[in-house]
Amino acid sequence: MSVAVQPVKSLSNTQRALQELRRMIFTGELSGGSDHLESELAERLGMSRTPVREAALTLESQGLLEMRPRKGVRILPVSPEDMREIYEILTELESLAAERAALSKPGADDLVQLEAAIADMDAALAAEDREAWAAADDLFHSELVRLGGNARAAAIVGMMGDQVRRAKASTLYIRPLPTQSNDDHREVLDAIRRGDAGAARLLHRAHRERAREMIVSLLERHRLSSL
Repeated sequence: MSVAVQPVKSLSNTQRALQELRRMIFTGELSGGSDHLESELAERLGMSRTPVREAALTLESQGLLEMRPRKGVRILPVSPEDMREIYEILTELESLAAERAALSKPGADDLVQLEAAIADMDAALAAEDREAWAAADDLFHSELVRLGGNARAAAIVGMMGDQVRRAKASTLYIRPLPTQSNDDHREVLDAIRRGDAGAARLLHRAHRERAREMIVSLLERHRLSSL
């Protein structure tokens, strides 16, 4: 008896507009503080204004842009204040995840993804490929949260992930080469591997606090230079 294969549904225009506008915001093609008419965005995306408007409303709810009557949309800049608050929450939740991961006594198979992420970060730095480093860094942090085994913490971290990636993208080429970050990740992994929950938590907290101060400082300097 043959089984009918369900056709793959194509994305709607609204979904395509949402994906493309998000990509353009996160890559800086639509830079923070810039203004755009819906008709302009619709022309760039090759579609009508209606799906663009619907996608923009979704992005507004996510804090990425502001809808302005008769003036189109303004891409919201990354706020240093928002990032400080977001990093405070991430620091607590990811440090908890590191502690819980160590307490779970993970085996070698459980740590493969963390090890792979660190290897990819090292390779990216050797090639001076900052975008590849950022992608591997994202993988390390998401895998760490997964190993922590707290689904609610993972959901909260995931909700903030876009804003963090956007802040990282906007500072990626003005920050120092992130060799310290790679060393920090190795130390956290070593603590988890040997089951030292206290060290894993403290090491990851220190890592996130350094990252927060560096990114917030860069965002503040960028904002002042734009005035």
